[in-house]
Amino acid sequence: MAQRMTIHYNQKPYYDIVFSQGFDELPAELEALEIENRRVCIFTDSIVKPLYANTIEEILKDRCKKAVIFCFPAGEQNKTLDTVKEAYTFLIKEEFDRKDLLIALGGGVVGDMTGYTAATYLRGIDFIQIPTTLLAQADSSIGGKTGVDFDGYKNMVGAFHMPRLVYMNVSVLKTLDERQYFSGFAEIMKHGLIRDQLFYEWLLEHMYEICDREPSILEEMVIKSSSIKKMIVEKDPTEKGERALLNFGHTIGHAIEKARNFELLHGECVALGCVAAAYISWKHQLLTMDEYYEIRDMFVPFNLPISVEGINPEEILTLTRSDKKMSGGQIKFILLKKVGKAVIDTTVTGEDILNAVKEIHFTEEDMTA
Repeated sequence: MAQRMTIHYNQKPYYDIVFSQGFDELPAELEALEIENRRVCIFTDSIVKPLYANTIEEILKDRCKKAVIFCFPAGEQNKTLDTVKEAYTFLIKEEFDRKDLLIALGGGVVGDMTGYTAATYLRGIDFIQIPTTLLAQADSSIGGKTGVDFDGYKNMVGAFHMPRLVYMNVSVLKTLDERQYFSGFAEIMKHGLIRDQLFYEWLLEHMYEICDREPSILEEMVIKSSSIKKMIVEKDPTEKGERALLNFGHTIGHAIEKARNFELLHGECVALGCVAAAYISWKHQLLTMDEYYEIRDMFVPFNLPISVEGINPEEILTLTRSDKKMSGGQIKFILLKKVGKAVIDTTVTGEDILNAVKEIHFTEEDMTA
């Protein structure tokens, strides 16, 4: 039996998030969107298409006016305006109009790309999210942030465009390779760190079940994580204030991601950014030293990095100054007062960031020490 939560904006229901262990409930959800007279385009990538695109296409068959698939090569390097241009051309040739619908079937890259295309094609058409990675289910599919990278800078071009539905089939997480799976876990850990100490402790208590991908625990974990993001984005849908807390670990994380030419996965970089931000929190006397080291070490059992090699700390500092979260020349940095309590801070200096990056930078000297 599927579980459901509803995202509200201005105290009005806006869209549902459906949690399931399969695609059995998806036909009814699509029919509720009145798709019988609509063209539907499944946006997906070269990894997800052979796994699930035919299943979704079969569900759409005889339920909509026309179903087509737009597939692009997998990978962050393809989350660009060039790929969006190809999508526009495809939709124009397929005669999509404003009443039609896009489906994002894939991970965070697919969701961001589809959402941005939906936000800008004909000044905005409907789309839904069917996230197939833990990172997308835990974070990027919820809240209506869409965007593409520009010259390697993360999500510098984007729009807020809310989906009509988010359908999470938790069972698909079994198909993820280990690295992708644990990359997504970084965002879940982040949610506990910034807002819910009890959830953070629950994650540690269920470490073995999470690592073994026990279905009922996975579903409970995704629901708990989604409820934290729901609570934040409902209060601040367009990031005027509190929603910025969700950027914990992302300022330095995004800089590492670019500096390493996207060789590291997004969640791996977020984990590194969280460690660096916790270090700054300690140095700003918000956390104790013991709290910092405990937070740092808790990423390790979930196969997430707490140090990185092959970066130049000065380059990372420079890249953070190009971050889209800059305001008036000052980074709105997210720090921790304690586990479950994050704050927006505008006093973090370049020296603070440099020292934090040096803390997580693994060098050849470390190898010989």
